[in-house]
Amino acid sequence: MTLPIVEAPAVIPGPPGIDAAVTTEWLTAFLRDELLVRREIPRAVLGLSGGVDSAVTAFLCARALGPENVYAFRMPYKTSQPSSLADAQLVVDALQINTRTIDITAAVDGYLQLEPSADARRRGNVMARIRMVVLFDQSAKLGALPIGTGNKTERLLGYFTWHADDTPPVNPLGDLFKTQVWALAQYLGVPKRLIDKAPTADLEADQTDEGDLGITYARADAILAELLLGYSDSQLIERGFSAREVSLVRARVDATHWKRHLPTTAMLSNTAINEFYLRPVDF
Repeated sequence: MTLPIVEAPAVIPGPPGIDAAVTTEWLTAFLRDELLVRREIPRAVLGLSGGVDSAVTAFLCARALGPENVYAFRMPYKTSQPSSLADAQLVVDALQINTRTIDITAAVDGYLQLEPSADARRRGNVMARIRMVVLFDQSAKLGALPIGTGNKTERLLGYFTWHADDTPPVNPLGDLFKTQVWALAQYLGVPKRLIDKAPTADLEADQTDEGDLGITYARADAILAELLLGYSDSQLIERGFSAREVSLVRARVDATHWKRHLPTTAMLSNTAINEFYLRPVDF
């Protein structure tokens, strides 16, 4: 009797791993080089949200520049969760970095009172951009450089506010998937509460990143890592991912390509900045 051939179930690839020790050393060196050597700026400012991304950034900056040269700003809006402030304080206490809380409610509402019909998305964008105004103004006051906290997953999925989260000139986490940021946080000793909590932009009540995205970070990272290697949608499905997940991730990546570039310049000469004119190091 010939037995039927039973194919083994597909082993779905997981999110990419990380060597946390090597990554920490590299990112510490990166921050020192970008701030101290290239720009000759000894201090850093960052927004400390109470989430894991900004916490990891703070830990890296403290290693690179010394805690006395790191200025962390908590910028709550009136609807922000009080726990976010408490979680951010855990990072401040652990690192002994400088901190200040600036409530952005008056600044945000000062504009939104002129736009009472603004929906949640517009209101969230205003909050994010006001926070970046605060960081850049404080950087001018303190002689410091704003440091970005956005990770690779958010950047690829377009889950950030253009000219807000992506604006700081230096970003140590931009090539780390969210799951890699969690692994780095554990290595660095970020308070466990921040690692375990559900990621949230904290712009609306009961908002979570994964709820907004419709997929878990672990699943999204696994798909994104394969997608970046050149696998087609059909190949990703053959590798065990669901068609819905692949379609969701692919659609987000394709629809937000514009958010990962500088503004498009109409070229009138052969010296258009960023299109043709580049420093030697940019080639």
